[in-house]
Amino acid sequence: MKSVISILDLSTDEIDDLVRTAGKIIQRPQDYSGICKGLKLATLFFEPSTRTRLSFEAAMYELGGNVLSVAGADTSSAAKGESIRDTALTVSCYADIIAMRHPKEGAPLVASSAATVPVINAGDGGHNHPTQTLADLLTIHREKGRFSGLTIGLCGDLKFGRTVHSLIQAMSRYPDNRFVLISPEELKLPSYVKKDVLQAQGVPYEQTTDLVGAMPDLDILYMTRVQRERFFNEEDYLRLKDSYILDMRKMAYARPDMSVMHPLPRVNEISVEVDSDPRACYFKQVLNGKYMRMALILYLLREVGKVEY
Repeated sequence: MKSVISILDLSTDEIDDLVRTAGKIIQRPQDYSGICKGLKLATLFFEPSTRTRLSFEAAMYELGGNVLSVAGADTSSAAKGESIRDTALTVSCYADIIAMRHPKEGAPLVASSAATVPVINAGDGGHNHPTQTLADLLTIHREKGRFSGLTIGLCGDLKFGRTVHSLIQAMSRYPDNRFVLISPEELKLPSYVKKDVLQAQGVPYEQTTDLVGAMPDLDILYMTRVQRERFFNEEDYLRLKDSYILDMRKMAYARPDMSVMHPLPRVNEISVEVDSDPRACYFKQVLNGKYMRMALILYLLREVGKVEY
């Protein structure tokens, strides 16, 4: 039984297939509106979320299925001390597929080892966020028409940013991509990601603190927020939170066809004036996330023989 805990659980062929399915859903949503009738998705969210939880739920509803939802550890038996393993076993009795977000890294992996239905990691601490990466990949493909030969700038919190780590893992498997890592010294990409992913696969990259200097070379600029919830020290967060603010003055240095992406939520790292720029793609990402989660739900349910499409 297949679960998706990391983007590496999906081959490039599987990713390409998901992108094709999402494209078909976009073109003919009526063909998919009843495929999951009678099936249930359980969304177990032990950490705050707006886009991810609602997009999973919207995805299942639009496929004709139903949703069982837990929003917050204090509303579940986790507040009584129930283990992740027991929660997964219990929810498997009620649902056909599970999407789990958890503040502890590795929690969805533990759940997948116990569950009797497919589990999708909807974000675990600062570790992985594979379905955000799928949203990112669909956005890149729809904007650029390809996954190769791109210069991708990653800006902001590269240390704790699980979306950044997952996107690097995904795009490093396609040829001729290059990364520009833009961050304060304190929030640089972890050495294990550089060593185990970029260096291991011979992917070219450079590190800089200069956003404006990097802009002219970029096909994609992926902005991230500095995440207050990942800091142990409030003073460090306050010192670093406004390290990079993208505004129209900085956008003037970018190519006319550069795409600006952001996993959201933003705080103030992208000025609202950028929203009307045709290069702004972050709200497109939100919608693309729903389509890719629809495609992933269908794929995993097909793998266990519960749907055909």
